[in-house]
Amino acid sequence: MPLTNLDQPLFDGADATKRDLVDYLDGVRGRLLPVLAERPLSVVRVHRGQDAFMQKNVPRGTPEWVRTVGLWAETSKREVHYAVCDDRRTLVWLGNQRAVELHPSMGRLPHLDRPTHLVVDLDPPEGDGFRAAAAVAHLVRRVLDDAGLAGAVKTSGAKGLHVFVPVSSSVDGASAAAATRALAARVERLDPSLATTAFVKDERGGKVFVDATRGAGSTVVAAYSPRLRPGVPVSFPVAWGDLDDVAPGDFTIHGALDRLGDRDPWSEAMPEPQALPDDLVVEGSEIPAPRVAALHEGRRRARRARDGGGSARP
Repeated sequence: MPLTNLDQPLFDGADATKRDLVDYLDGVRGRLLPVLAERPLSVVRVHRGQDAFMQKNVPRGTPEWVRTVGLWAETSKREVHYAVCDDRRTLVWLGNQRAVELHPSMGRLPHLDRPTHLVVDLDPPEGDGFRAAAAVAHLVRRVLDDAGLAGAVKTSGAKGLHVFVPVSSSVDGASAAAATRALAARVERLDPSLATTAFVKDERGGKVFVDATRGAGSTVVAAYSPRLRPGVPVSFPVAWGDLDDVAPGDFTIHGALDRLGDRDPWSEAMPEPQALPDDLVVEGSEIPAPRVAALHEGRRRARRARDGGGSARP
């Protein structure tokens, strides 16, 4: 497979070349491929001198040896052909395509309707909010302990954190979504001055958003994936005991491999798949999905604005 333009800058502010991306992906393949395998893949690509873009459908000219899977997209009313990255050659090809970010599906083929993990996404407010996100991650761990569950945590590679909770194959998408909503609500109740489940951004009041919307049909950036941010940070596993001593910028494509050595801390930290407590699923089933609740609230505000009762801003 020919590799092209390896010495070109990856993107403005990257302080890295395309060669750096390809070398990093190849160097981390033993840890990265297991978290991508059997999962339809969306990627964020960046062409030189152009804005970055999310790509789901594989591009024209994709080699025939790249495994793909066709899935119906209800929104666009067409079949989308996703890459499935199960091997080194495909991973390096993605790097040569300037696929900086790798976002696998929550479920594995052929059971995409059954997420393999619950994911609690901790999104801090603008500014230097990582310390607050770390504090909320500790709250998530307390809630998991109380529910008899365990999880692993990684930086998002941007400004927040992801807590992954592996679940058994018997857990369906609806139960996983309900349990995630219940976990988020319990975290908010533990410290409402620090954590919020408010989906509408201007209602968060400078708190860490505990996002419970990652479920079947969603994607989440893979552990060890680079991010399209200045310096090219990496979504990197963090031990619970180290959360208060790290920052997202500590992990980049330039130094992540040296930090890893011969280890795979993501697989080492990940608990075995777990059954979900019935009470968690029942509690979450009574909580409206955040996006739906935000949609209804937006409509209520629009009606009030039309009736002269206030702003329609969501």
